[in-house]
Order: sequence, then structure tokens, then C-alpha cells
Amino acid sequence: MRTTITVPAYAKINLGLRVLGKRPDGFHELRTVFQTISLADRLTITYTPATRTVITVEGMPDVPDNLAARAAQAVLTELNLEAAVQIHIEKRIPMGAGLGGGSSDAAAVLQALPALASCPIPMPRLFQLAVPLGSDVPFFLLGGTALGLGRGEELYPLQDLPPIQGVLITPDIHVSTPDAYRALSLTLTDPATKLASFQESVRRPLLEPLVNDFESVVFAQHPQLAAIKDSLLRQGANQALMSGSGSSVFAFFRTAGEASKVDTPDLIRFQFIPRT
Repeated sequence: MRTTITVPAYAKINLGLRVLGKRPDGFHELRTVFQTISLADRLTITYTPATRTVITVEGMPDVPDNLAARAAQAVLTELNLEAAVQIHIEKRIPMGAGLGGGSSDAAAVLQALPALASCPIPMPRLFQLAVPLGSDVPFFLLGGTALGLGRGEELYPLQDLPPIQGVLITPDIHVSTPDAYRALSLTLTDPATKLASFQESVRRPLLEPLVNDFESVVFAQHPQLAAIKDSLLRQGANQALMSGSGSSVFAFFRTAGEASKVDTPDLIRFQFIPRT
């Protein structure tokens, strides 16, 4: 029987991102706090039992190795099912902006497709399926506010943060994450100091200055992003930071009135989305 569901796939921002060094497995050891925000893609997923598996993704540019399609295949393989799976993505989260749109889409498929097939997968197993898809995918199964360690896949839920007046700037700039890591690897120093300041920011969320280690190298490559952050601070933001490896920049304001006065191109207003 054919079944269909429409679900949101929320974006994330990083409330601080510290890179401690390269690990033996070739990845980097990270410390970050993830936060889901109200900006979201909208996925309509249709499941039809079939004699052979066909997975199609519509509504967005043709991306090689699409994460949503890989997530669908992972679910079908786990459940030993053959099916026609159609995924339509109403894309609202800019691609390549450090907001985790592709990872969030994948997590939405991991959660929705077992329900459509009437074959639930326990959450611990879903987390195991999420890890090979990407370091951010496990977080989107959790949502809300969470401490991320390791590659970002080791997660610890944190208390939901209070409502915030936030704005997000998403310029038409694509930042290559591998290039950003390569450039950053040449500048990494003193992980102990980074850990101390990061731990303090976790203890006092949004009160301590937020730091993203990628800003130094990405701003050097794209001075426009540094100018966006400076503009937000001049307009009264009490915190402004690039998310992930870029290129989006977010800012928080003390009141709705202050946030409403921000006049910057490519602006999106957002709220925090708590864990559900």
C-alpha cells in the first residue's frame, strides 16, 4: 500500500566550534554546541512496496551521492525491503552554508521511512545508520541543544535554551569544508586553552563570547563574511558568529525591537527549536 508523509527538516547553527587537532583516523577532533533553528526544508516522502528498489529525489539540484537517497537506501537495507521511494524536497536551507541542510534531510528520511513502512527501527540503531552518512546526521535525530564531541557524532543533550531573537545571513558564497579544514590544520595551537574556554561557554550558554575556529581562515578567503559579522555587531548584536565552516553568519539581539531594525541583504529571522 502506498503511504506518504510530509515532515520538516530543521537547520542547525553551531554555538561555538573548536577544532582541537587531527585524529589518527584522519578526521578532526571537535567541540561544539549544536542548536536546531526554525529555518527548515520540507520533505514529502512516499513509500510503495515493490519488487525492486527505486529511489528518486526531486525538487533540488542534482547532487551526486545525495544524502537523502543514501538514507532511504540504508533504511530499506536494514529492513530487508524492496520499495519505490519518492522524496520531494522543498529546499529552504541554503546549500553549502554551514547549516546542515543535507544532513537534516537525511535524518528526516531515517526517521520517517520506517514509519511509512510500518517497520520501526529503534533509535539506537538509527544513530548507527546515521553515522556513516555524515558527522552531523546523528544530531538531527536528536535536535534541540546538544554538545557534540569527536567528529560531532558523539552527542550529549543539553537543557533547551530560552527563546532568542536571532537573525541569519546567508550570502551566495560557497565555502569548501575540506579546504577550510586544510587551511585550519596549519594554524591549530594549544588545545588545552581552547577546551577551557569552550567548557566555560557550555556552562554559561550565550553569556560567554562564542568562538568558531574556522572564522580566521574562512574570513581570510572571503572578507565579505567578516564584513557581514562586523555589520551585525555594529547594528547592536550582542553575539555574532559564522556557523560551521561557513558561509552563513548568525547573530543574537537582546530584544525583538533591536532585531527588527537589522537591515542586511539575505536576512532570515529565526527562533530556536527545542528537542521534541
